[in-house]
Amino acid sequence: MALIQTFIALLGDSAVLRSQQDLAGHVTDWRGRYQGQAQCVLFPSTTAQVAEVVRICHAAQVPVVAQGGNTSLCEGAIPRADLPETVVINLGRMRQVRAVDPANNSMVVDAGCVLQTVQETARSHGRLYPVSLGAEGSCQIGGNIATNAGGTGVLRYGNTRENVLGLEVVLPDGRIWEGLYGLRKNNTGFDLKHLFIGSEGTLGIITGATLKLHPLPTARAMAWLAVESPQAAIAMLARFQSRCSASLSAFEMLNDVQLNIVLGHVADRRAPLSPSYPWHVLVELTDTCDEALLSAALEETLSAAAEEGLLLDAAIATNGKQQADWWEVRHSVSEGNKKAGIGINTDPAVPLSAIPAFITQATAAAHGIVPGAPIIIVAHLGDGNVHFIPQMQFAQWQALSPAEQDQLSHRVKQAVNEVACALAGTFSAEHGIGQVLTDEMALFKPAVELDLMQAIKRAIDPQQRFNPGRLLPPAP
Repeated sequence: MALIQTFIALLGDSAVLRSQQDLAGHVTDWRGRYQGQAQCVLFPSTTAQVAEVVRICHAAQVPVVAQGGNTSLCEGAIPRADLPETVVINLGRMRQVRAVDPANNSMVVDAGCVLQTVQETARSHGRLYPVSLGAEGSCQIGGNIATNAGGTGVLRYGNTRENVLGLEVVLPDGRIWEGLYGLRKNNTGFDLKHLFIGSEGTLGIITGATLKLHPLPTARAMAWLAVESPQAAIAMLARFQSRCSASLSAFEMLNDVQLNIVLGHVADRRAPLSPSYPWHVLVELTDTCDEALLSAALEETLSAAAEEGLLLDAAIATNGKQQADWWEVRHSVSEGNKKAGIGINTDPAVPLSAIPAFITQATAAAHGIVPGAPIIIVAHLGDGNVHFIPQMQFAQWQALSPAEQDQLSHRVKQAVNEVACALAGTFSAEHGIGQVLTDEMALFKPAVELDLMQAIKRAIDPQQRFNPGRLLPPAP
């Protein structure tokens, strides 16, 4: 109780949540599948306040979990159920855009800024922040960076890591690393920001970031394609890369199961082609050139592909509203899947040439455990990331005990991930590890990599208090 009073004195009563009712939304993942415990959730407004809270927690030797929009699919931003003394630090009140420098193509923001706000702010200055994902209306920049979020723009612009120039981080002992450099070149030792990008709050709390901006595209061309197979989709990708690679900004693939779920469970979503086609691709070209040139490149590529028999059907967006509507379909997959059933989400990536084999083998592996389960597939095809999701009906899932649910989910994920790793792939392309995939870290990561990661963790967080039980498996 004394600790709570200390936090109230520092932050104010309204910034310290402690009743079970108030805590509920911050100790439960967004899908409602996992619930942890915490003694309080704090809402600091400044980096200095975050640092002081961390110093207090460090002295009291209590665990700390940093939280942004709580949109993680790996349960990485909620406290553990067996550590009720945990203090959750939510960055939601730190939403200031500190500076925008169009000449330097950079902006400095608080970690609590919502991704969509960052995108809109960049756009208002004639620039583009290219990271884009389905949760962009609620996820926060700090969480994006902590998980090295991917999304639909990776093909052209890279993951979040490639779009961060500098960071401000509160360390586990309360010190502040002020590394908000806006530089493309800084060859003065270890590039420390990369330690914290993708570290999932286990090494420090990101409180601010300098983001890399890009020229705002003034021309856009988009098509929705129907193809017979993933092989045909990969062949289409190769055609676009050879003809207009500099303008290719997205190449997203859905199977018919995924498209029908979106159309059936999310209001006001319409597909431009019949959902009965087996595979669908959303392709987008963007550039600063004349839009007529971009449209011509799109049409020429599609015409050549049609002559080669790669297309079953195609539609070209004729205006901005159609383009936005088609993106809404793509970005509604998580919402639709949540309403349609219980999806056992996996996030592997494999080399492009291995995607057809992965889908075939992973389907067989999943059906060996959950026979006949619908397989949802939505892929960032351009970077090899295939979200492979066996789905169960609510009644099927609820008929299982919690222990049986955990066991089944673990078996399916491990079987799918074994297929990916056997094909020279990875078991987590963009969602991160959280607490869901720590067993896979122990199973699939080389021992020397784990040793190095554990050594870094011990050096920066010797008390092992920052986001315990996340990202890294227990040290041997």
